[in-house]
Amino acid sequence: MALPVAAAPPVRRGPLPWLLARLGGVVFVLWAVATVTFFAIRLIPGDPAEAVLGGPGSQASAAALARVRADYGLDLPLPLQYLHYLGRLGAGDLGRSYSLREPVTTVIGQNLGGTLLLALLSLLTAAVIALALAAVSTRGGRLASAVTWVLEVVSAAVPHFWLAISLILLFSTTLGWLPPVSVPGPAGLVLPVLTLAIPLAGFLGQVMRESLLDALGSPFVLAARARGESEAGVFWRHALRHAAIPAIGLAGWAFGALISGAVVVETIFARPGIGRSLLSAVQLRDVPLVIGVVLVVEAGYMLVTTLTDLADRLVDPRLRAATRHRGRS
Repeated sequence: MALPVAAAPPVRRGPLPWLLARLGGVVFVLWAVATVTFFAIRLIPGDPAEAVLGGPGSQASAAALARVRADYGLDLPLPLQYLHYLGRLGAGDLGRSYSLREPVTTVIGQNLGGTLLLALLSLLTAAVIALALAAVSTRGGRLASAVTWVLEVVSAAVPHFWLAISLILLFSTTLGWLPPVSVPGPAGLVLPVLTLAIPLAGFLGQVMRESLLDALGSPFVLAARARGESEAGVFWRHALRHAAIPAIGLAGWAFGALISGAVVVETIFARPGIGRSLLSAVQLRDVPLVIGVVLVVEAGYMLVTTLTDLADRLVDPRLRAATRHRGRS
């Protein structure tokens, strides 16, 4: 009789393969974004050489335009321009802005901080509003649930530009409480932050409300109530943690939504930032600045999604168990 052969011990996979796969995905996505942006900006009518010389109103001579095209390689065939630009990107060089005559990294560094501050404050404000709406909706009875549901749907559907104008009319023109444009200090941040936070809060509030309702009817909540725990303790210690999982997973999407909304908000409130720089660069066909801003935003988006993925695993023990199981398989 043949003796049973002992099963081989499971092979433990470390984090290196996952990191390498993630890095490969990041490189591919950044290459795709740079490629699409490079050719898309070329479809906009106009001559990039005019942006270098001050725009269409500069009335530059044909000789000056020819010299600029030669200096910036704009006289080369488009495929060669693309390959040269990819080579500079591979070396970590984002190039020089056509319109500002400065390195793209310098322009982005000067404007990125203001946009990140605006996005972070908007995300925190949206989370607080969404939590308040979800708490009132699930604990305040049918009338409160109906009212908060209407508020969530309406706020999630409000366009940023309409909301910004409405807030300016109310708090600046009518009440005179806040400045209509962004000024240094906390007062200049209130209206831009509310403009970005309110639509996002409506969407997050709907997600958290559904998650809270599911959690409040789950077995672990019923067990906590059976142990004599108060309703407040059940809500804050158990149900809220369950509801936070999908909200955390949406943080990456929310970051992208806030950055895209920052283009409108920074323009309306005349606030310096990366969104306003991107809009100006597109209008001037400033190819290096457009691609540089888009790449930085995309890299930030992927960083945030990675961090939220890790946060999901810290909050939800089921994801950690699934990860360990895949590592042993």
